[in-house]
Amino acid sequence: QVQVVESGGGLVQAGGSLRLSCAASGFDVSTKTMAWFHQAPGKERELVAAISWTTSDTVYGESVKGRFTISRDNAKNTVYLQMNSLKPEDTGVYYCAARSLGLQIKPSGTRSYEHWGQGTQVTVSS
Repeated sequence: QVQVVESGGGLVQAGGSLRLSCAASGFDVSTKTMAWFHQAPGKERELVAAISWTTSDTVYGESVKGRFTISRDNAKNTVYLQMNSLKPEDTGVYYCAARSLGLQIKPSGTRSYEHWGQGTQVTVSS
């Protein structure tokens, strides 16, 4: 049974840090493109970061470049999102997703992801 479970969200002050975790079961994260998406209240889900399954190449959304880092621990079958210098606009639900398509094929396309977690809430206070 495939499961994707996010954790690590919470309330943090602006300028603070959080590390989100995405634990997968039923498939190997090393065989999937893994991604984090952010959905702010009333807005569409947007790509935050994605990591390839072949070379560990990464892609980041413009608003998080230089602040967030995606990584993968294949031994733990877990993907992480280290979030630094958090801003109030980073508030929202963060979802982890997995797909078989390679990283180079429009990583922001939500419909291309086969597996999704339930999300974890991040709230950044000003």
